[in-house]
Amino acid sequence: MKKKMLKALNEQINAEMFSSYLYLSMESYFQSISLTGFAAWMRAQVQEEMMHAMKFYDFVNERGGKVTLEAIDKPESTWDSPLAAFEAIQKHEEHVTNLINDLVDLAISEKDHATNNFLQWFVSEQVEEEASVGEVVEKLKLIKDNPSGLFMMDAELGKRVFTMPAATE
Repeated sequence: MKKKMLKALNEQINAEMFSSYLYLSMESYFQSISLTGFAAWMRAQVQEEMMHAMKFYDFVNERGGKVTLEAIDKPESTWDSPLAAFEAIQKHEEHVTNLINDLVDLAISEKDHATNNFLQWFVSEQVEEEASVGEVVEKLKLIKDNPSGLFMMDAELGKRVFTMPAATE
């Protein structure tokens, strides 16, 4: 693996770890305001982001590269409202989509077909991530300050459970 690609993949591992850390911070925020369904949704997201980091980690190792772990930035810990938290998630996921797209562009320019192929799963995953978060944002906008709506949303989000995706050959 070329050095430039290896460096970029190591940076992505850090970005995925930060995502996991950010969602863990959000889980704590939702626990602190007694929205346990929102917190459960975040816990599933924490696990998903950690799985993403490990997919990159394993790929780098499979390709004979060396994983270099760096410090993870401190995430925010409070938000003005559940809507503000999910809008922050939406912005963050758009950022991650840009990071993945940049990796794809680099893989193409480096003629690294194996990495490009690997990254296509993440391209599809980011479409799903943005759609999922966007749906919650739109529902929270409809709810506004309605406590009944918020409690119903809390119950709905609490049903989410992380499921490890099936291995693909």
